[in-house]
Formats: sequence, structure tokens, C-alpha cells
Amino acid sequence: MGMLSLNDIRAALAELLGMMFFVFVGTGSVVAANTFKMDAGASLLTISLGHGIGIIVAVAWTAGISGGHINPVVSLAMIATRHIKPLLGAVYIVAQCVGAILGSLLLKWSTGAMFEGNLNLGAHALNPAIAYGEGILTELLLTAFLLLVIYNVVLNKRGGMHISAPLAIGLAVIVIHFAAVPFTGASVNPARSLGPALVANSWTDFDVYIIGPVLGALAVAGAWWGWRRLGDDLEKEADDS
Repeated sequence: MGMLSLNDIRAALAELLGMMFFVFVGTGSVVAANTFKMDAGASLLTISLGHGIGIIVAVAWTAGISGGHINPVVSLAMIATRHIKPLLGAVYIVAQCVGAILGSLLLKWSTGAMFEGNLNLGAHALNPAIAYGEGILTELLLTAFLLLVIYNVVLNKRGGMHISAPLAIGLAVIVIHFAAVPFTGASVNPARSLGPALVANSWTDFDVYIIGPVLGALAVAGAWWGWRRLGDDLEKEADDS
């Protein structure tokens, strides 16, 4: 089909389904925490584990098909460092966004209208005490942390102390949520923010969750690319086509 092979189409479909699953489970944990009126600590634990374990499973089952990006800024960074062809990377990003929207629609349909107005289906928004620039900086730094984990456990020849890549990525997502849910909601994934924002029509501070993660991912991609140009041979061979 055009410039995309059948395997490319399968990979894009895996990204769509993986993101749909991740958003349904992750935002579902937010809805559950609010529905059962959990205290702050229990709510934070539920949301962090819902997103972290969700991404472990989503990455694990898609890794052999698509590489398990499950995040538009991961695909963007991989395009920048030539680990994926630009066209396929762009298709991944579209598939991820569609999957996120489907995940939020499924959550809306399965939880009922009684939850939608109160919880915005897990849509992100800044804590009122957090300034706009502080929100962007927080999302930038946490996305950079996530991308550093991904590059080092997935692409580094020397490996990440032989830890499973899905497990390392999931643990990073859990830590990120522990650190940032009270402040920004801990997106680090524009598709995760897009799904509930669109379905619940809740766009408060939405640009924070695009600008911060994109800048954080591109910063790591630039640093990684620069490191390669310096001649350090720690990276697995990139796709320069």
C-alpha cells in the first residue's frame, strides 16, 4: 500500500491498539480513584500504578511488532535520531492519537454519563498553584527523564543493566506519576492528554502537554544524536535510511 509495507500497517495498528488499551486503563484509574473517593495517598498510588502497569503491558505486547512506542514524542524522537523512517513515524503518531481517542470513548461508554461531567475522563490540567511556565518545565524534564530511560534500555548496546525494557519504562512512568500527578497530572505523552481532552471537551492547559513533552523529547534526541557524532559506539545501529 503505497510506501508502507504490510508489516508497517501491522505496526501502526499495534500502536493504535496499544495506545487505546493504555489510555483506557490509565484514565480508568483516574475515574476509579475519584469514583470511590479515595484519599490523596490511595488516589496517587492507584493512578500511578494504573499508568505504569498499563504501559508495561502495552509496550511488552507491541514491542515485537512496532517497537512499542505508545507515545507520539517517542516516535518523534526516533524520527529525529533516524531510528524510524519519517513516514512510518508520522503514521505511528496518527495511529497513537486515534487510539487515545478510542480509549477515551470506550471509557466514556463503559462508565456511563454520570462520571463524565465530574471527572472529565481523566483529562489533564495544571494544579492552580502551578504557573504555566512551571507546568511546561515539569513536563519537559519528566519527558526527558522518560526518553533517557527508553534510549538507554532499548538502544544502548551495553543494555540497561539487563533490565527488561517494558519493565524499566513502566517503572519510570510510575515514578513520574508519583512525582508530578499533584502538579501537572504527569502526562509526558501528548496522546494520553489528547484522548480525554477531546472526548470530554476539556482543553484546560492542553498546550502544556504538547509543548513540554515535545521539547523534552527533542532535547534528548538532540543530545543522543550529538553523542553519536562524537564517536561513542555505545548505541545499536540506527536506521539511517
